[in-house]
Amino acid sequence: MLWIMRFSGLFSAALVIIVLSPSLQSFPPAEAIRSSHLDAYLRFPTSDPQPHRFSFRKAPVFRNAADYPVADIDSGVCNPSLVHVAITLDFEYLRGSVAAVHSILKHSSCPESVFFHFLVSETGLESLIRSTFPELRFKVYYFDPEIVRTLISTSVRQALEQPLNYARNYLAGLLEPCVRRVIYLDSDLVVVDDIAKLWKTKLGSKTIGAPEYCHANFTKYFTAAFWSDERFSGAFAGRKPCYFNTGVMVMDLERWRRVGYTEVIEKWMEIQKKSDRRIYELGSLPPFLLVFAGEVAPIEHRWNQHGLGGDNVRGSCRDLHPGPVSLLHWSGSGKPWFRLDSRRPCPPDTLWAPYDLYGHHNSR
Repeated sequence: MLWIMRFSGLFSAALVIIVLSPSLQSFPPAEAIRSSHLDAYLRFPTSDPQPHRFSFRKAPVFRNAADYPVADIDSGVCNPSLVHVAITLDFEYLRGSVAAVHSILKHSSCPESVFFHFLVSETGLESLIRSTFPELRFKVYYFDPEIVRTLISTSVRQALEQPLNYARNYLAGLLEPCVRRVIYLDSDLVVVDDIAKLWKTKLGSKTIGAPEYCHANFTKYFTAAFWSDERFSGAFAGRKPCYFNTGVMVMDLERWRRVGYTEVIEKWMEIQKKSDRRIYELGSLPPFLLVFAGEVAPIEHRWNQHGLGGDNVRGSCRDLHPGPVSLLHWSGSGKPWFRLDSRRPCPPDTLWAPYDLYGHHNSR
């Protein structure tokens, strides 16, 4: 049994698997797309105060292990030896995104071969990433919120209605055609294992891979109006749908492009908007479930210890599950950086803290 202490500072470089004890489970409650090539376009004017909201420490330099050759830096994004990771960047969640990148690099056997694709709807973020990770291999892509604004329905939580949440639906058209596979990750997580293991997931004939949770009550993700109308519920005919969290996915972009899944997802969003009765309530998740549930390549649950952000409505703490963990995910309404700053953290939040590079937080 491995106990991860509250103020551990840094995880051991050798620690790529965390085994969480069942005794950690009794916690009290607490509170479209286009590629950007112009660096200047992605920065605020110097008179704009927005960039100064954040002060991040420079991350350490991480090198590939001796048995991993370094990908040729001049070969660009199309180098077949690269591991591709896509993450959104916005000012509200920037601190989480930076921590996620830091955690990936820290535990990767080949950090110099990881290529990050950052999706943004705001300017001024590329320079912040570059100053924090001077040697990071990455590219920034602008996502126009207007592409999906008219398709988005109200949700149980306002944060789920943000257009950038839907950028994952457009990755196949966003990234270069030579990028045939990508790992999509939410901004509110940390990876505590080698990302190369997730990258090697075998998808077989499936378009996406993700941890599935077949014990969950799948019916709750759609309304009674949906289940009572066979025009809608018939979408799952011939499938055994299970819930999966779209914050951690391995995606076959080549197959996605060939089938045209972006348009299929958009069609369901249009149906939701035009129908006289709502068919779902939970933002960007249900359209993904409608298209892929029951057709997902299974990935070990260790790759998405989700729900650590607590309940979407009440914001309570969530327990950790026992067993090995490769990725900790603060899905839900509570984010670890807010709770730590308010000095009202949930116990799992201290597992996120060692990856936080926010200057003011770390200087206290």
